[in-house]
Amino acid sequence: MRVPVVVLLLAVAVGVPSHAGAAVGDAATTVDVDVRAGLATVPSTAIGVNHAIWDSQLGTDDVADLLRDAGVGMVRYPGGSYADIYHWRDHTAPGGYVAPDTDFDTFMAGAARTGAEPMIIANYGTGTAQEAADWVRDANVTKGYDVRYWTIGNENYGNGHYGAAWEADEHADKSPREYAANVVAYSRAMKAVDSDIKVGAVLTMPGNWPDGIVGEGDTGTWNQEVLTRAGDAIDFVDVHWYPGGGNAAEAVGKAEQIEDAMVLLKEQIDAYGKPGTAISLTETNVGVGPNTQPGALFLGDIYSGLLEQGVFTVQWWNVHNGIGTVSEVAGQRDYGDFGLLSSGTCTADNTVCEPPLNTPFAPYHALSLIGDFARPGDLLVRAGTSDPLVSAHASRRPDGSLAVLLVNQDPANAKPITVSYHGWTPSAAAPVVATYANGATSVTSGSASVLPAYSLTLLTLRPARAEAGPPAPGRPTAAAVTDRTATIGWSGPAGAKFEVYRQHGGASELWGETTGTQLTARNLEPGRRYTVNVVARDAAGRQSRPSPPLTFTTPAPATSTCAVKLTRATDWGNGFVWNLDLSGAGPAADWTLTFTWPTTWQSMTGGWNATWEQTGRTVRVTGAGPLPTTVGFTGAYSGPNVPPRVFTLNGSVCSTG
Repeated sequence: MRVPVVVLLLAVAVGVPSHAGAAVGDAATTVDVDVRAGLATVPSTAIGVNHAIWDSQLGTDDVADLLRDAGVGMVRYPGGSYADIYHWRDHTAPGGYVAPDTDFDTFMAGAARTGAEPMIIANYGTGTAQEAADWVRDANVTKGYDVRYWTIGNENYGNGHYGAAWEADEHADKSPREYAANVVAYSRAMKAVDSDIKVGAVLTMPGNWPDGIVGEGDTGTWNQEVLTRAGDAIDFVDVHWYPGGGNAAEAVGKAEQIEDAMVLLKEQIDAYGKPGTAISLTETNVGVGPNTQPGALFLGDIYSGLLEQGVFTVQWWNVHNGIGTVSEVAGQRDYGDFGLLSSGTCTADNTVCEPPLNTPFAPYHALSLIGDFARPGDLLVRAGTSDPLVSAHASRRPDGSLAVLLVNQDPANAKPITVSYHGWTPSAAAPVVATYANGATSVTSGSASVLPAYSLTLLTLRPARAEAGPPAPGRPTAAAVTDRTATIGWSGPAGAKFEVYRQHGGASELWGETTGTQLTARNLEPGRRYTVNVVARDAAGRQSRPSPPLTFTTPAPATSTCAVKLTRATDWGNGFVWNLDLSGAGPAADWTLTFTWPTTWQSMTGGWNATWEQTGRTVRVTGAGPLPTTVGFTGAYSGPNVPPRVFTLNGSVCSTG
């Protein structure tokens, strides 16, 4: 949670420079959108924000209306780390500031006016299971609010167990084991009052501290311990993500880490907890420029990317936060304020003041575009571009229309674009275009062919024809998965022909067609992650919507002339020590082992028992004479630490025992 600043009601307006034109690059950026590559359906809770009891504007009509206009569908209370010192019955937070008119009933009234579902954080740090159960009774039995989502605590791994302590925790034992035991107790007590509620537990986001660290006395990481011990007692897991960044470009670019982070988190849930447990991400913000254009660009990509991965709510920190360190970012004054709306506060010496209270900052305008882009019931589909500085997201509406969100991260150059649609044909009518440009005070109409520098653009298009196809096939499954093959199976409408597509960039790859309900894919690559959809066609050739996606990873060969076993020795949050147990070099006097990092933010920093070198993402390990039993190395990472899955020894792909 970002440190709160008490919201003041007096403000001095600060002018915002007008947007200057930017040079247009020569080559057009190609954008591909494939409606056959389905990702996730947008839930009503998708677009969320945080409310805090130290915010004097919590629950006011002006704020509720601004959030409603932006499409907010979930609001969280009582506010980050304050949740672990907050006592709902007397509306107090010992050691913290509580603003007037921010009690639970006021919050609920504001949520109702916004049209948003509430998410409540039960006090773990200084509260009890009984206190939480009494809150459920007051909310749902006494007052009939029907609050469904309840999280047990906030960032409880920040209680000092791993060396950093910002989160209140009065338990003598601050281990994840103790947290898990209490989660079970809280869940039982709360569900005894209302069995329909959904209870969530706090996890760490892969790639963010303290992910990967095993604390003193623990048998596993925070996530492993909590999921193993409390997985059956919870309905969802809750993570936060503040990926940081040394400059604006690096901070905005952190969005590329979303898919790998979520894949790792889902793998942890499936391995240690209850497979398929839902995921919420209830705090995020950009590392540079939180109330100027970097914050807006980051928000557009983060919300879209996380919803594409099936997260049921993404929530910005915060509605209001207060002035921080003032700077200039991309030609605009940034107040270091992590709020969507201005708090109207000034620096301590009153030399710089924010715009008037509740003036929308840049991320708010991005949120309003997301509200138009990802509406409840929309199906998010795969999109991709030819330019690493332009990201694309797409959603298909129930009426057949298509929305395409384009984010130009280039601060200096506008980008001409050409868009190709796969499995879908637009009408001849011009698209509706909405753009939020750097320094603008609102979303305006824009161009469908050129993206302004440092901007978000939403294209909304109608289909050439609206026709009902057959029902979508069910979610596929993968069986008999080897390093080279996988059998994909599904259910679907009788009499249809089925097409199996592999998601690949912005345009899917057709793996095969069949009138049956399974297909064996061959010539796969070992250690590769694949995502596939199935589409049905009826006798008239009409196409269904895609099935839900299936993601699977091929393993290393089951048998080989060599074997490599990776073991994790230690991790400290941004670096690690791993060992490799080796066998099977054969008669060669010299040997060479190679592997490739799955991401660009991982690296080898040193090794032993061999000669180690890294070129690009490929690590080469060499030695003379007999193959050692074990080699080891140190590494660094600044994002999800995805392990390499394929090792090659003297040209042979090894098994991994």
